[in-house]
Amino acid sequence: MQPISFDLQQDFFSLFSLPHRFQFDITLLEQNYRSLQAQVHPDKFVHLSEAERRLSMQWATHVNEGYQTLRNPLNRARYLLTLQGVDTQENSNTAMPVEFLMQQMEWREALEEARQAKDSAVLDELEQRVQHEMRALQHDLARDLDEMHDYAAASGIVRKLKFLEKIAEEIGSAFDELDT
Repeated sequence: MQPISFDLQQDFFSLFSLPHRFQFDITLLEQNYRSLQAQVHPDKFVHLSEAERRLSMQWATHVNEGYQTLRNPLNRARYLLTLQGVDTQENSNTAMPVEFLMQQMEWREALEEARQAKDSAVLDELEQRVQHEMRALQHDLARDLDEMHDYAAASGIVRKLKFLEKIAEEIGSAFDELDT
């Protein structure tokens, strides 16, 4: 990896020397992250001026933010769409296909029933179904972003993934409640 150029406007893909794609080598992201952190970690700059220490802190923050964005598929898709000038309209466009909404209702009902019954087996099954659906949508995202460049379709998938991420969090909370 080349030495960093201290351009805080540099996009995250360029920062980590990765292709501007949804699918890329995660191992390379991890390696480049560690390499960048070694270069910009604030501990390496304690002997320098206040301005240089502040700059290293900004760089470390930028590197961490980039890493967190790119390693999470939903955040990575949002970021790619933002780079293309596409607003996913997650807060303003909640229109979804009827079958998707029906599935969400069924899963939420199953979650509530499992929560009340304290049934970890049902929670496990529900978690697996949600994770399977998330993987399928991520596959569709890769196709729409990397191959088809269909950003409108990708935006719709991002909105669906946001719903699924929320239910996955709720399932996690239900598991936490069982542990207490």
